[in-house]
Amino acid sequence: MYYKIIFLLLLMVVSIDCNAQVFGKVTNSEQEPLPFVNIYVEGTLNGTTTNDAGTYQLPLSADEEQVIVFKYLGYKTEKRTLTANQNKVELNMVLQEESVQLGGVEVNAKENPANNIIQKAIEKRAGIKEKLATYTANFYSKGLIRIEGAPERILGQDLGDFGGGLDSSRTGIVYLSETVSNISKKDKDFTETIVASKVAGDDNGFSFNAASDVDFSLYDNSFSLGGATQLVSPIAENAFSYYNYKLVGTFYEDGNVLINQIEITPKREQDKTFSGTIYIVENDWSIYAADLQTSGQQAQIIPVDTFFLKQRFNYSPKQKLWLKVLQSLDFKYSILGFKGDGRFTAAYKNYDLEPQLTKSDFTNKILDFEENANKKDSLYWSSLRPVPLTPEEKKDYLRKDSIQVIRKSEQYLDSIDAKGNRFKWSNLFLGYTYSDTFNETYYVVESPIQNLLFNTVQGWHGSLTLDYIKLNEEKGSRFSLGGALNYGQSDKRLRPTFTMSYRFNKFSRPYVRLRAGTEVVQFNGEEPITPLGNTITTIFFENNFAKFYDRTFTEVFHSIELTNGIRGNVLVAYEDRKPLFNTVSSTPFSSDAADFSSNNPLDPTDTNNAGIVDHTLVRMDLGFSIRFGQKYLSYPDEKINIPNERYPTLSLGYENGFLSNNSDNHFHQFKAGLSQAFNIADKGRFAYNFRGGSFLNAENISFVDYQHFNGNESHITLRSYMDSFFLLPYYNFNTNQSYFEGHLEHNFKGWVMNKLPLLRKLNAHLIFSGKLLATEGNTPYSEFGVALGNLGIKKFRFLRVGYAQSYFNGTVERGINIGLSFP
Repeated sequence: MYYKIIFLLLLMVVSIDCNAQVFGKVTNSEQEPLPFVNIYVEGTLNGTTTNDAGTYQLPLSADEEQVIVFKYLGYKTEKRTLTANQNKVELNMVLQEESVQLGGVEVNAKENPANNIIQKAIEKRAGIKEKLATYTANFYSKGLIRIEGAPERILGQDLGDFGGGLDSSRTGIVYLSETVSNISKKDKDFTETIVASKVAGDDNGFSFNAASDVDFSLYDNSFSLGGATQLVSPIAENAFSYYNYKLVGTFYEDGNVLINQIEITPKREQDKTFSGTIYIVENDWSIYAADLQTSGQQAQIIPVDTFFLKQRFNYSPKQKLWLKVLQSLDFKYSILGFKGDGRFTAAYKNYDLEPQLTKSDFTNKILDFEENANKKDSLYWSSLRPVPLTPEEKKDYLRKDSIQVIRKSEQYLDSIDAKGNRFKWSNLFLGYTYSDTFNETYYVVESPIQNLLFNTVQGWHGSLTLDYIKLNEEKGSRFSLGGALNYGQSDKRLRPTFTMSYRFNKFSRPYVRLRAGTEVVQFNGEEPITPLGNTITTIFFENNFAKFYDRTFTEVFHSIELTNGIRGNVLVAYEDRKPLFNTVSSTPFSSDAADFSSNNPLDPTDTNNAGIVDHTLVRMDLGFSIRFGQKYLSYPDEKINIPNERYPTLSLGYENGFLSNNSDNHFHQFKAGLSQAFNIADKGRFAYNFRGGSFLNAENISFVDYQHFNGNESHITLRSYMDSFFLLPYYNFNTNQSYFEGHLEHNFKGWVMNKLPLLRKLNAHLIFSGKLLATEGNTPYSEFGVALGNLGIKKFRFLRVGYAQSYFNGTVERGINIGLSFP
């Protein structure tokens, strides 16, 4: 027992003798703190940066003479030599502004010296990128998000105090987290192991700050800040098509390395570009530093107003390269009454550009956690943290960590629930939830007003639903038990349904669901026209496009990820299908007879006969989805899948109808699909979706089991454009034989429109679409569409308006299509 204590004390002594730390504050001549100052040991990549308060801390080797370098853009670089012979050494620094000059550089109207520098940087870009393609490094990240003047309620719902981080003005930090990890990269393969993770106010929390999320390289032709849109680098191969350059000045690094300071501005305001300053090393033509900004609109990240990207590089004599050591991504956001700012800081050190890495070192798991990564104490963090906490951050950690026990207590959670469980008039429109948060139990009643709809077989109809939900966050399980009562005012029928489901965990997400009851459903179960859309077209335009049948059923559904990227599901259902007829002849706001079509999808003019006859059937639907190359993040309590855009997703399915009271209804169907969406550099985003299948022994099956296609006769699209048509009639091309449908779309994301005078002010996206439907025994049906997307006001630019033409049997149909398209 005693020898273990002595051993631990010896370890502590050794640790103190072998490690030291220099700390202090960096200011300008006006004693104002300087944030993001690059501080490092000369000749190494052992460095840090100052925080917003100008303070820093840097670990050193004890009893060794070392030169500490203080480097900040626009200020003279300072060096101090010291020998750390004690645990902590204070070293404060005042930096003097440096005058940037254009001495010796001739600027004339015929030749822009900045263009020559950028051209040489472009020529060197690919070579530098190749040298940086493979490496290992140590990574530190800190993420912070603040909110300013947060609203107390939205849509009548109390928003709380965001974890206790707000002051009396409802301003403060809502997210603060740090990670320390080891990263490895080889070409496009990337892996990260987090060794330490800390989240303010949650001692069991795991940070979402990942190195792969902030792996922004200006040596790539384009890259994303988190959305689907690619931003063009200032030194991309085609950069001169996007940017104007101006040489602002030059200065010397270490007295002998000339740095060119170049201002970049977009040629067109709406292009997916940056503005700001990039610093290029003379002769070497590497990036020395970058201070860039872009808008959230350009990056297609709607809540964000502006992004600010800063990168700092240090020269490594060992690798003979300028390597990125510091990066910050600042942003300001505002949406729906919420506004604030945030910053994600990243620090890199201990690069190895010649690691012995092979393909076997990389799997589809791109993020993992060491055991007890979230259990590091404050001493660990204070000794390891390269960027010291600001007073605001220290206060946030202290406050949230001290109250987390209270906020997890039954008494506190019950008091919060008591307030939130009070009934409000807004619950009539938004629904009501009774919460027992401590026991992770919830009762949910959906709004009956939201469910109030109209169709021609039920008239006005609404549903009253109640769900019981039991969570277990530790296991990641979710149990749900619920029921609904639907009543039709015109057909005077009450239809109950019952649902019970269980999700076992958040890794492979095994899921089982049992449903039973009676319901009115569309012949096309994918509902190409939504119940609300059908309500509107029926009431106001007398177009009852949706066609229904009555389904009494019992079904079991099971889904599970069999292995990474492969998910299987099976549905087995007993169904009693009955025909339905129109029970209303006029709209709710008129007593005159309306020009409604019948509920027979095979013949909308036949009001006497139904599209199906009463029958029973057992149906089995088996499916597999294969995401090739799927990456994933492995958290201790969850697996998060990341689709790999380099590869498509393949779906395979088999459907079988059997045990019917009429053997003519028996059938087999085999089906497959292939889909993918990916960026084509800065020229937009291309997507395709192909689906096909074939029936066996299905000559006389019920119309319910035909393959239906997502048509559109309302000219309004509220579902995905990649699995629906623009002008296709809803029930004219259904088949019980072989079929194929294909959807192609390319969204230029401003690559075309931003180059057109006047039209560029729309900030719209030009979109081309092509669609094909081929069914056995019929002439192929095709469509071509051209549209403008990203239309709207300010940040709310979700509107898409287009023109479409269809071709079938020599007939050409034309129409306008309006819909929503979200980035």
